[in-house]
Amino acid sequence: MHIRPVRAALLILLGLVPAACAKKAPPPAGLATVTVSQPLQKDVTDWDDFLGRFEAVDQVDIRPRVSGYLTQIGFRDGEIVKKGQTLFVIDPRPYQATLDQAQAQTERAQASLTNARTLLERGKTLLGARAISQEELDNRQAAERQATADLAAAQANERNAALNVGFTRVTAPLSGRVSDRRVAVGNLVSADSTVLTTLVSLDPIRFTFDGSEALYLKYQRDNRAGARKSSRETDNPVLIRLQDETDYRWKGRMDFVDNALSSGTGTIRGRAVVDNPGNFLTPGMFGHLRLLGSAPYRALLVPDKAVQTDQTIQVVYVLGADGVVHQRQVDPGPAVGGLRVIKSGLKPTDVVVIDGLTRVKPGDKAKGVQGEIKPRPPAPAENDLAARPTPSASATVTELAR
Repeated sequence: MHIRPVRAALLILLGLVPAACAKKAPPPAGLATVTVSQPLQKDVTDWDDFLGRFEAVDQVDIRPRVSGYLTQIGFRDGEIVKKGQTLFVIDPRPYQATLDQAQAQTERAQASLTNARTLLERGKTLLGARAISQEELDNRQAAERQATADLAAAQANERNAALNVGFTRVTAPLSGRVSDRRVAVGNLVSADSTVLTTLVSLDPIRFTFDGSEALYLKYQRDNRAGARKSSRETDNPVLIRLQDETDYRWKGRMDFVDNALSSGTGTIRGRAVVDNPGNFLTPGMFGHLRLLGSAPYRALLVPDKAVQTDQTIQVVYVLGADGVVHQRQVDPGPAVGGLRVIKSGLKPTDVVVIDGLTRVKPGDKAKGVQGEIKPRPPAPAENDLAARPTPSASATVTELAR
């Protein structure tokens, strides 16, 4: 009698459950929205970046040419000196006395030669009158030749003594910055032995660095292929910035590459010459050098974040005309201004997904919103290799044409 009402109630409940489930089901999802843009076409230039240090073109240990007691110092420690400036004075009196003696010997030899020539001329006259023998005339000729030789020896001794007097004044062999004095007035210094101070040239100054074997091979192949002009045509320009600078303001040119690679490091030594008119650059300073790595070329650039890694390959997402997302394998190049150079795998007309990549996958349909690819301005420390990199560190960077 009570079974039918209970059954009816169960049937009503079972009918309501599907209806409730149907109300809670989400509606079908719409198309994902992504930001797209064609690759940015821009002229770029590759620069190879090296870390190195400045060195003096010339460095001289100042030593005396004669021995003696130091009587005068003509500079202040660490100042700039000019070529020919007197740096030290050694007591010249002993050498001046030797010079005076040599000059007297020269005058004596000159007098002997004059007398020998007079006797020879008189002997020739007497021989014609048969007043002397031929043997006597020969003796007079020999005496004249000996007097000539004695005069030459005396003159050589005089020149040597004069040189020694001049060497008592130690002068700067070149212009540059002098170090501190190593001896004080009153000390005995020895010829060719005692180091009085050191002197380095400053303008121009050299910048030395080590490059990898891979970069050396690239330059060699570029030269053979004609991608680079000879050094005489371009002087291989370089740009340098110091540790506390944000821009490459020092300009120079390559002037030397070593003739062999180091067997220990696999690197080769290079050298550039930089003008230093204000003597601001000092030997021993570190700096970053940029060497032209390529001629300007037209490149396709996309945001660095648009390049994805799929296992062992690099890919970008491209939105087709049918609205379907496709995966395109690419060969990325160097980064510049937050953008990545694409060497191959992409066409200028391709529509690249530059934002919203996490919302789609290859094969999905998506709605594209037009965006714009812009390089960001360089950060103050951008392109630094490391806080304290090793002197042989190098890298390749790319610069947008202005």
